[in-house]
Amino acid sequence: MAYLQMRNITKVFGSVVANDHVDLDVERGEIHALLGENGAGKSTLMNVLYGMYDSFQGSIQLDGKPLHIRNPKDAIANGIGMVHQHFMLVNAHNVVENVILGLPGGPVLDAKGAAERISALANKLEIEIDPYARVGDLTVGQQQRVEIIKALYRDVKILILDEPTAVLTPGEVDSLFALLRKLTQAGMTVILISHKLAEIMDICTQCTILRQGRVVKTVQLNEIQDKYQLAALMVGQDLSRSLGKRPFTPGDTVLQVEDLCYRDVENIQVLDHISFYLRSGEILGVCGVDGNGQSELIRCITGLLRPSAGAIYLDGQNVTGKSPREMLGHGMAHIPEDRLKMAVLKELSIQENLILHDFRQARFNRGGWLRKQAIRKESQALCQRYYVKTPSVDEKLENLSGGNQQKVVVARELSRKPRLLVAMHPNRGLDVGATQYIQKQ
Repeated sequence: MAYLQMRNITKVFGSVVANDHVDLDVERGEIHALLGENGAGKSTLMNVLYGMYDSFQGSIQLDGKPLHIRNPKDAIANGIGMVHQHFMLVNAHNVVENVILGLPGGPVLDAKGAAERISALANKLEIEIDPYARVGDLTVGQQQRVEIIKALYRDVKILILDEPTAVLTPGEVDSLFALLRKLTQAGMTVILISHKLAEIMDICTQCTILRQGRVVKTVQLNEIQDKYQLAALMVGQDLSRSLGKRPFTPGDTVLQVEDLCYRDVENIQVLDHISFYLRSGEILGVCGVDGNGQSELIRCITGLLRPSAGAIYLDGQNVTGKSPREMLGHGMAHIPEDRLKMAVLKELSIQENLILHDFRQARFNRGGWLRKQAIRKESQALCQRYYVKTPSVDEKLENLSGGNQQKVVVARELSRKPRLLVAMHPNRGLDVGATQYIQKQ
C-alpha cells in the first residue's frame, strides 16, 4: 500500500470540474512529480490535500489511516506542508516572525528559542539563513528556503512544492534540488508540481500526468527516454523539439537607454550607468542572478520607477520619467514579473481583465458606456487564440489556474500590437505547449 493514497478526488468550481475522480499514490521517501497542462488540476489536487478547500468528494489515506482534512491546520497537524507558487510570507517581518506566525502558544512567543531552532535546522541541511533578516530584503531563492524551513519547523512528513523553480536562477535550482535530496534521504516525501520537464526527470522518481482534471498515467521516470516523450504524454501529441531562430533584418532603433541610473529609498545604487539599444524585430535578453537590478531596470523603462539619472528614448522620443499609462500610449506593452500584484485584478472577470488598458477606446466604449457585446466578442477570440481554458469569459480570473491567468496577461499585452514588449518571466507557470506558442508569437 502506498504511503499517501488519494481516491476519487473530485473538486468543482461552479461549472468547472477541476479534479474529476482523481487517484494518486505516492511512496514514502520519494520525490513525486505532478505534471499537466495549465488548468489540468495539479494545484487544485494539492490544495485539496493541504486543506485549502473545505468541501470535496473522495478520500485520503496517509500511512494506512484515513485523513479528514478541512483546512491547512488539519493538514499541518497530520504532517503535510505546502510551499505555494506565490510565497505566503510577510515582507515587513523577519525570518523568525514569519516562521512562528500562526503557531499556538501564549501571548508571548519564545523568539530567541525559535531563532536557535531555525539556525539548527539550517545548519543540519547546510543552508544559510539569518533568522533576523527582513524577508523583504531576501532574494526569491532565500525566501523559498524560509518557506521550507517554516514547513520543517512544523515537523511535516510530506512537503508539497508548487512551481518551486519558476523564478530561480540555475544555481538556486541546484541548491533547492540538493536540499530536497537530503530531505528525502531523511525519510521525507516530496510532491513537486512543475512544467520544467528536464528538472522533473533529474530530481523525481515517479510522475503522475493529469489532463483536463483526470489522471492520464503514472510513469516511472527511469523508463522515459527523454523530456519530449514526457511532453507528448502531457499534451497528447508530439511537440516540436526546437523553435529555431528565424532569419531577419533588424529595423530602426525602437528603444535606447543611455547612462541609466537608479538609487533606491535607502540611496543604494541599484542601476549604474546602464546603456543599450534595441532595434525593430530584435529580442534582447537580460540575464543575471535575481536581485541585481533586473526588476528595477524593467520598472524604470515601463514608468513604474523614476530613474535618478540617464535617459530612455522610445522611437527617438525622450520618455524618461513618464507614467505607465503614458508609456502604453507610446506603444509599450508590459508583462510584469508578478501577475497578481502588478498585472491583474483577480476579483474581476476574464473579459474585464482583458480590457483593463483599452476600455476607454471607441471600440469598447461609446459615450461612457461599455460596449459589452464587442468586449465579449474580443475576449472570446483572445481566449481561443491563446488557449485560455475557461467555460466563459465571465468567469472570475481567480478561478483560473496560475498558467491560465498568465495566458490572459500575455493575450492582453500582445493583442495591443505593441511597438515594444517588455516582459519579465513571461513563461512563468506556463506548460511546455503554451510556452512554445507564446515564444512563436
